[in-house]
Amino acid sequence: MTTQTIHHNATIHSVDGMESRFLERLDEAILQDIEEESYYGASVIVARHGEVALKGQYGQSERDRGRETAEDDVYRILSMSKGFTNALVYRALSEGRLMLSTRVVDLIPEFFGPEPFRAARKERINLAHLLTHRAGMPATPNPGLGPEGFAVLADVIEALGTVDVVNEPGANLNYSAAINHALIGEMLRRAYGADSFRDLMHEKIFEPAGMATTRFGMPEAWKDRGVPLEVIVANDSWLKPEDIEILNEVIDRPDAEMPWVGAVSTIDDVFTFTEMLRRRGRTANGEQLFSPAVLDFATTNQTVDQINDLYGMVAAARNWDAPPGNMGLGMALAGTGTHARFFGPFVSPRTFGSYGAGSSLLWVDPETDVSFCFLSSGVMDEGDNVARFQRLSTIAASAVTDR
Repeated sequence: MTTQTIHHNATIHSVDGMESRFLERLDEAILQDIEEESYYGASVIVARHGEVALKGQYGQSERDRGRETAEDDVYRILSMSKGFTNALVYRALSEGRLMLSTRVVDLIPEFFGPEPFRAARKERINLAHLLTHRAGMPATPNPGLGPEGFAVLADVIEALGTVDVVNEPGANLNYSAAINHALIGEMLRRAYGADSFRDLMHEKIFEPAGMATTRFGMPEAWKDRGVPLEVIVANDSWLKPEDIEILNEVIDRPDAEMPWVGAVSTIDDVFTFTEMLRRRGRTANGEQLFSPAVLDFATTNQTVDQINDLYGMVAAARNWDAPPGNMGLGMALAGTGTHARFFGPFVSPRTFGSYGAGSSLLWVDPETDVSFCFLSSGVMDEGDNVARFQRLSTIAASAVTDR
């Protein structure tokens, strides 16, 4: 445990309906975590009705250089990237460019692969299957290629033609680390007729939303502010440290555009994105990027009581109760019950959000109008990560005094 003074730059604001004592406790809990070296540093924003109640930077963003966490740090946000990709899906659905019933092969015929007898079940996989993690494709972090080749989306799509379906589409819920959102990104690119997924995301989501320091792939000019992915410990994690740490160099490649894990962003931009979700698709300047009706459907439980195989495995390793998957269209939902989960049990059941392995979380509670954004340095074991965010989300939810 460190004996050094922890960098701490946090401000608590008076916001109607938010009890400052619990925000102070949240601030203390983050500092305590960092003192115990559960993670190295963090940036957090908690807000209600769009008003910031707590904003802070804690600890270090880069241990090797002794760099203190700063407001303009650029994080490699791992699977929170899927949340950004989902937003473009909602826009495409709102504009009628895609339907939930659109099959992968309708837009990517080469997904059948070179051998028709291996294409069984591929012809049935549609956008809804991909978004709800029920496509039946392998739950691997490598989307048909190893990390030496998966930065380029076109190469990934070519490789996926040779990857078999392992489960009946729609039959089971198994979180897809890579393959589903690789296919979604390419479906979006072709639906819009864009030259690249990376540029399409910038044009249709990041630029109109006002997310000036968010991209797929790390621009050269931002690398000095980049927060490295460094695994702390992998007790019972389904990912090996090298699966995560290799992404530092893959995301930094100039041709990188990985729709599932390749985005970089700042805490302020993540908050801007979260606020757009809270306003049901409307940006700060009033542009409606996607329909509230689409978001309402996307934040409704589409998987009923199905267990998410991945997080069922995490729970089993901790002897926790098996958690229902609670998936919307790409969005994780809080649901009900006493099982361990990122959002904790005290937010409303329709609370929805997005997360990145061992490191990041955003959520919106549509009932209390609270938004929560958290980015951290030092990638935790996933069981530790669930426990960490359950605790912090519980404290944030407890600050609401007028439910």
